[in-house]
Amino acid sequence: MNEVAYSAYMAFYLYLVMLLIQWVVATFTKAKQPNAIPGKINSELSHHSFVFRAHRTFHNTLENSALFIATVLFAFSLNYQSAIFAMCVWVYLAARIVYMALYYGIATEKNPSLRSYFFLIGLAANVVMLIMIGLRLM
Repeated sequence: MNEVAYSAYMAFYLYLVMLLIQWVVATFTKAKQPNAIPGKINSELSHHSFVFRAHRTFHNTLENSALFIATVLFAFSLNYQSAIFAMCVWVYLAARIVYMALYYGIATEKNPSLRSYFFLIGLAANVVMLIMIGLRLM
């Protein structure tokens, strides 16, 4: 396996580990709450609650995972090996990690917030990856 492919695979693996960590944090933080009901979050919670922020961080990542995972797996199935593509996978991963840290750490109702910019960086990286695959297919 060449270094470019290995780099993209490693970033993708770390993304999956990050997703698992978010699930664990969201699940166990919520489960520790008094009267916690599995699968249901208290509708009165807001950004000032870490339980709410952990839940939203995980669900936002899930909402964005479909496009990212499909893009990366499609590239892998095409055996698409590009240093720029691998870099985009790393940029996406880094943006999602910073997004997660900001969402965990900053309780704000402000929109856009600082985390919004890292969401956009991740989205831009995903769009670049899709464009690269499209160009490869032409």
